[in-house]
Amino acid sequence: MQKVSRRHKENFERTKNIVYSNIDEAIAVLKETATTKFVESVELHANLNIDPKYADQQLRTTVTLPNGIGKQVVIAVLTNEENFEEAKSSGGDIVGNDELIAQITQGQINFDLLIATPNMMPKLAKLGRMLGPKGLMPSPKSGTVTSTLQSTLTEFKKGKFEYKADKTGIVHVNFGKSNFTNEQLVENLKALYQSIEQNRPSGVKGKYFKSVSICTTMGPSVKLDLEIFA
Repeated sequence: MQKVSRRHKENFERTKNIVYSNIDEAIAVLKETATTKFVESVELHANLNIDPKYADQQLRTTVTLPNGIGKQVVIAVLTNEENFEEAKSSGGDIVGNDELIAQITQGQINFDLLIATPNMMPKLAKLGRMLGPKGLMPSPKSGTVTSTLQSTLTEFKKGKFEYKADKTGIVHVNFGKSNFTNEQLVENLKALYQSIEQNRPSGVKGKYFKSVSICTTMGPSVKLDLEIFA
């Protein structure tokens, strides 16, 4: 049986059975319980009243948070050779066509995001089983299939990223790092909540959010009163 550290026990007891109705207090507690020796990621977990097996109850979209999430994203671009220079000058870290597809086929996935021009999508079809489970398959809905490479790459380099609800209807997404200021985390959290709210699936009936909590990588769950965002 794994032994629970004193630090974890103390942090858990501090937040146990508490629902925070003040966003500044919630973020302050969140940072105070991030006591590991490394910089922890800060996560939001939103339990939504959706059933993703229905097309009109799926949530998959993109957002750009005011202060980013503290991560440098490695972007691969799959396009025609005549677009290589534009892709590289606009922030593409890995640029290619058939050679890049061959590398992916061999399991060489050295990137966090894959952007493709529409004419390349038929070539990617055979890699759906490999890229899909990793969340790397380009799609028009997420903005990763595009004919405007320069503007698309600029947006993603500025911190734009995709998130979606899992099969149980819960959104798990990072919104910063524990070394961000309280103000930066509050701004990011509000923007992320607003994004989820604005992208409410058309098939949702009645109450949309069941519960919302935040935590750091190794910290306890900090439960939020939904009125905190009103």
